Amino acid sequence: MQVIFFGTPQFAVPTLQKLLTHPQFNVIGVVTQPDKRRGRGKKMMPSAVKEVALDHNLPIWQPKRIKKDQDILSQLKNSQADIFVVVAYGQILSSEILEMPKQGCVNVHGSILPQYRGAAPIQWCLYNGDRETGITTMLMDEGMDTGDILLKAYTNINLFDNAHEIAEKLAHQGADLLIETLEKLQANEITPTPQNDDEATYASLINKDDFIIDWNKSAIAIHNQIRGFYPNCFTSFRDNKLKITATIPINDNYLQALNNNFEGLKKQIESLDEKTGDPGEVISLIKNFGPVIQTGEGLLLLSGVQPSGKRPQSGWDLVNGSHLKVGEVLG
Repeated sequence: MQVIFFGTPQFAVPTLQKLLTHPQFNVIGVVTQPDKRRGRGKKMMPSAVKEVALDHNLPIWQPKRIKKDQDILSQLKNSQADIFVVVAYGQILSSEILEMPKQGCVNVHGSILPQYRGAAPIQWCLYNGDRETGITTMLMDEGMDTGDILLKAYTNINLFDNAHEIAEKLAHQGADLLIETLEKLQANEITPTPQNDDEATYASLINKDDFIIDWNKSAIAIHNQIRGFYPNCFTSFRDNKLKITATIPINDNYLQALNNNFEGLKKQIESLDEKTGDPGEVISLIKNFGPVIQTGEGLLLLSGVQPSGKRPQSGWDLVNGSHLKVGEVLG
């Protein structure tokens, strides 16, 4: 099977690597987003998918707007590819492109469709506190993740998983499911299933306002926001930005889910039940773990932070480094 691969971020890399090592599939080219300036030096950097393509000496196309690039469209059409595989490419494909490969375009999507159609399914499922997600492969059409479903694979979400950890799990799960999907398509062992649009939900693009922590929300809602939009959520602290990268709600369900490294924490929080303050207020400092913050509902331990201009650190390092005191207010 002659394959052209469309993808851009690290999430797409395991699928491309799996295709490259599989004897039944021949990747004849890669389409990815143009190089972008990244890092403090603002150097032009290739996408994660492009780096893999370069290592394997594959033809690479990087159109700014693929629907408008007639030269690349002509090359794709003349490639005689059997199938296009699309994993987090980042541009909408026109009907002209979708009709080019002999067996259509297969997409690997990071949710159980029709739930979380759109650009950020992993982030929003964590934000909403879901306990299960997965991968769907589908035949692409002109809609936003509306094509007929081919296969699904499920994975559990733990209470402390963040978006990076779930993305890594799903990236490898997606690679395996894509191979199974293509093998079954070749053998005519899959019947595509239309999606039920009445059950659809959407995972919109994330904007900067989504990263701002509102301490009036519940401890669990803030915890889910922080792990869903990891590592970008922040609050203000002494007139500077403080990123918060990991938290622990002081709640029986969450405390029971902690591993043995947190036994000392469980003993120290027994005295916190009667302590209350205003939302955002530091109401306790737990030795070796970090500050406990009052929220609109419940208490939240800050276990991972990144002060402005500094490296990521533990909540306890913040307490020691900033001489944080009970009664100070975040936000």
